[in-house]
Amino acid sequence: MRRPMVAGNWKMHGTRASVAELINGLNQQALPAGVDVAVFPSCLHIAQVVDGLVGKVVAVGAQDCATEAHQGALTGEVAASQLVDARCSMVLIGHSERRSLLAEGDEVVTRKFAAAQSAGLMPVLCVGETLAEREAGQTLDVVAAQLAAVTESLGVDVFADAVIAYEPVWAIGTGLTASPEQAQEVHAAIRAQLAAKNAVLAGKVRILYGGSVKAASAAELFGMPDIDGGLVGGASLNADEFGAICRAAGS
Repeated sequence: MRRPMVAGNWKMHGTRASVAELINGLNQQALPAGVDVAVFPSCLHIAQVVDGLVGKVVAVGAQDCATEAHQGALTGEVAASQLVDARCSMVLIGHSERRSLLAEGDEVVTRKFAAAQSAGLMPVLCVGETLAEREAGQTLDVVAAQLAAVTESLGVDVFADAVIAYEPVWAIGTGLTASPEQAQEVHAAIRAQLAAKNAVLAGKVRILYGGSVKAASAAELFGMPDIDGGLVGGASLNADEFGAICRAAGS
C-alpha cells in the first residue's frame, strides 16, 4: 500500500510577513496521520518555514537545485548539499516552468536529479505535456521520454527513493484540471513504464497529480488507483484549502 503524499509548491510567492501568516495557518490545520505532507517555499524562506513548522509533521523542500551537488563557483545557484544543510529533505526537479521558461532540457534535469540524490535529498521529478502536445495525441510519448531520460541515464532503481509528479502543463495555473480518467491514464502509463524494468519497484513508487488541484476535485482525483496524492500550486498558499486537500488524500 503506497502512502499518499500532498506537496505544496509555493513557487515565487511570499514575503516574511505572508509566509509567517501561512505557517500560522498550517500549524492550525488538522493533518491526517496517514498522509505525507510537504511544502516547497522559495529558497529565501526555507529557514523561516523549517523553524516555523517545528513540531508539525510537514517536510520542507526546495523548488530547484544546481546540477552540482556540492558547493563551488556557480554564482546564483544553490547546491543540493546546501539545501540539506538548510534542513530540506526534498527538492522539485524538472518543473514545467523551468523546462519551458528557462529551457531546462532532459540532460539538465537528469543531472539535477542525480545531484539531489547524491546529497541525500528526495527528488520529485515533474513530467507533463503541453496543450499542443495533448491535442496532437502525444501525451504518453512526451511523458515517457521525460521519464526515460532519467531511467536510461541513472537506472530505474533511483526511483526507490524518489517521487514522480505528473503535471499537464495546460492545467498549471489555468484553472483547468485533467479529468480523473485523463490523469489516471497517464499515471498508469508511467507505472507501466517503470514496471517494464522493475515491477516490484513500480508498485511502490508514488506518482502525484499536479495541475490546478483544488479541495473540491481532490477526492475524486486521489480515488484513482494510480494517483497517490497531489503536487498543489496556488491552492497551497491558502492553509485551509491546502489542509482540506491533505484530508482528501487521507480519506
